[in-house]
Amino acid sequence: MPLKRAGALGVHSIDHFAVQVPDLAVARAFYEAFGLEVKDDAGGVALYARGSAHKWARFTQGPVKQLSYLCFGVYDEDLAAFTARLDSNGVTRIDGAGEGLWIEGFDGLPINIRVAEKCSPDGKTQFVTASTAAGQSGAILNSAAPKVHPRALSHFAIYTTDVLAATAWYEANLGLRLSDGSGPVVAFLHGPHGSDHHLLALVGSTHRGMHHSSWDVGSFQDVGLASAQMFRAGYKEGWGVGRHVLGGNYFYYARDPWGSYAEFSADIDYIPADCEWPSAQHAPEDSFYLWGPDVPPELVSNLEPGAPV
Repeated sequence: MPLKRAGALGVHSIDHFAVQVPDLAVARAFYEAFGLEVKDDAGGVALYARGSAHKWARFTQGPVKQLSYLCFGVYDEDLAAFTARLDSNGVTRIDGAGEGLWIEGFDGLPINIRVAEKCSPDGKTQFVTASTAAGQSGAILNSAAPKVHPRALSHFAIYTTDVLAATAWYEANLGLRLSDGSGPVVAFLHGPHGSDHHLLALVGSTHRGMHHSSWDVGSFQDVGLASAQMFRAGYKEGWGVGRHVLGGNYFYYARDPWGSYAEFSADIDYIPADCEWPSAQHAPEDSFYLWGPDVPPELVSNLEPGAPV
């Protein structure tokens, strides 16, 4: 399976995301309950999967919860061509902390493009189904239930003022490709060099913001255990357990203290670098979930501050 698509200039991963929140201790408690490692990080905290050295997110303190920026990784040999394309497209450069290119993205969202190792998967992530033989018990006692620890960031979802225009912007400037969408409601974009069904999701709203981060786990059992894990930690608002249509993953969304979500995701579709995915636009009833509980109305409430842009 090729790890880079020939002739395609595009980002290969979401390297990390950054969010400011009013209380770092509250963020630490939520994400530790979620099963991630939370470490002190240059005036804030950072999120890691257990046993991994990759920093998936940075949280800093500010007056309100707000998505600060998204960081995308590119191959070293592509950086010069990326720079030329962004300049040719008239993309505005901005000041930013750290290495790489800093640009003004769609809706004014700051975006960092930097040379980084590919951290999106190079193949479909392992998914385990387990059953027991006749005459054996398949039960796990609640007192012995293991804690679920996500393995890696699967994708990130943001609110945008114009799903169709934002899709065109990310295709033209970052080289992402439409996997599937539902007109002005939602779009799912994958990376050209092999990624899950969506690396980035776009959700229609009145202004930009963070909708959810999604984290890969290894089984449907893990999704269910993780939902109970969050309930027991006091985080009782969310959505699931269910299964999506587009992407096909099993899910549970835990609502964070500021109204965004962190998703446990298992068995999402994978699009290899040499795959011509049959992208399409789908009716709303075929674009969200195959089964699961009714959608809570607050699932698509953008609570980040900011007037429409």
